Amino acid sequence: MPSSPEDTTDHTDHHDPSGSPDSLILHATDNGVSTITLNRPEAMNAVTWDQRERVIALLAEASADPGIRAVVLTATGRGFCAGADLRGAPATGDRVPGDVARTIRLGAQRLIAAVLDCEKPVIAAVNGTAAGIGAHLAFACDLVLAAESAKFIEVFVRRGLVPDGGGAYLLPRLIGPQRAKELMFFGDSLPARDAERLGLVNRTVPDEELAATARAWAQRLAEGPTRSIALTKQLVNASLDADRATAFAAEAMAQEINMTTRDANEGVASFVERRAPKYRGI
Repeated sequence: MPSSPEDTTDHTDHHDPSGSPDSLILHATDNGVSTITLNRPEAMNAVTWDQRERVIALLAEASADPGIRAVVLTATGRGFCAGADLRGAPATGDRVPGDVARTIRLGAQRLIAAVLDCEKPVIAAVNGTAAGIGAHLAFACDLVLAAESAKFIEVFVRRGLVPDGGGAYLLPRLIGPQRAKELMFFGDSLPARDAERLGLVNRTVPDEELAATARAWAQRLAEGPTRSIALTKQLVNASLDADRATAFAAEAMAQEINMTTRDANEGVASFVERRAPKYRGI
């Protein structure tokens, strides 16, 4: 990965027909943007244990790397992510009480938390079906772009299951409890345009424009004041769980921290000097 915003070297985990863990995730960094691509098109990108761990690691690396200033999460083929594929998970032997809760906590919930906690803005470029944990993976992102052919499915009820991966946490906060229950109780397929109308998607674009639009949005974010955006993300994500006093205190502290950054001083200076700011992400 690049060590500075000026490093535009392409770092890609190329496809390996053997199906090794690295081949299941394509990763490239370019001009401050980290692109993470699920790469199991034959399985509609149902996410494996290895893929999940790789995505979590890449998001953690993006947080720590000053050369990465925005992240795009997308997939190959017709599916964004058709849910979880647990066939590659480590064997645990006979199930005992607590195993299921532990699996969810250390698996699906860790994946969603990795997106929510990433210190860089994360854009979901949803190229196709996003079902189950795949839908929640998209909804956890800071911005969601969807191809016109994409659809979202709260598939759990079709299998007699309870939603996992933070679905019952995310959806009510995005669209309210009544709409969330409708999606989760019926498990109907939700086309991208309808998801946009409900507020689950920021913008729906023609399929052929998805990659370019995601790239343009990510580049705008990568050229912005990275620490300011990170602090803003933290404030917004925490706001619905906080009372007013707590939210106001967090806002004041975020302002205090942000004013120690070079970019904040550059933003103020550029305004006074009537010129465009040049942010460096620090």
